[in-house]
Amino acid sequence: MGVEVTEVSLRLDELLLQFMDQLELLEDRKRTLNSLIEEGWFAISKARYAMGNKSVSALQYGSEMEPLVHVHHRALETGEVAFRTERKELQPPGGFPEEIGPKEEGMRRRKTNKPKDPTEEPQEPQQASLLKDVSRQVGGQPQPQDPLKWFGILVPQSLKQAQSNFKRVIELSAEVAALQTRLMATRREMQRSLQEKRELLTGKEEQ
Repeated sequence: MGVEVTEVSLRLDELLLQFMDQLELLEDRKRTLNSLIEEGWFAISKARYAMGNKSVSALQYGSEMEPLVHVHHRALETGEVAFRTERKELQPPGGFPEEIGPKEEGMRRRKTNKPKDPTEEPQEPQQASLLKDVSRQVGGQPQPQDPLKWFGILVPQSLKQAQSNFKRVIELSAEVAALQTRLMATRREMQRSLQEKRELLTGKEEQ
């Protein structure tokens, strides 16, 4: 009986130290998260001062919006929940940029006087084929646009900084959520171990 109580006590000590480490890490991430949010809103204020209050507002939002970041979650066997962010890469408008310059000369096909076979399918020009490949890759759907383009082509650096801050906020939010679930799982484990220790001590006193 005494050996079991000692093992449970050691386990409780380990869980307590783990709980304190997780709590400290969570508080650090929350401070960073709040700091990034404040800096992001301050950068937006600077952009509004430089461009005008009406130039940086919801009036400039795109008519069609598509999320560039998705947050996925997965339940683990330990009772924790793992969070993961997936960012969609932006592509240039109209597909991939066309290659120009010396490379274009090497890609041209020389014309020959070879007679055409009537059974042979007509070959499409290279540029048209490239555009078709691009349309297949994007599935015929318009590619999402960088939200910065909603406010103009030449936006101030403060607006770019605000976007960078809020991108980091999304990643930190997922990390904070994962840390909170981990902290709650450790707390439940501590409560179970503490209850087990109390039962062992109660049984030892009755004996």
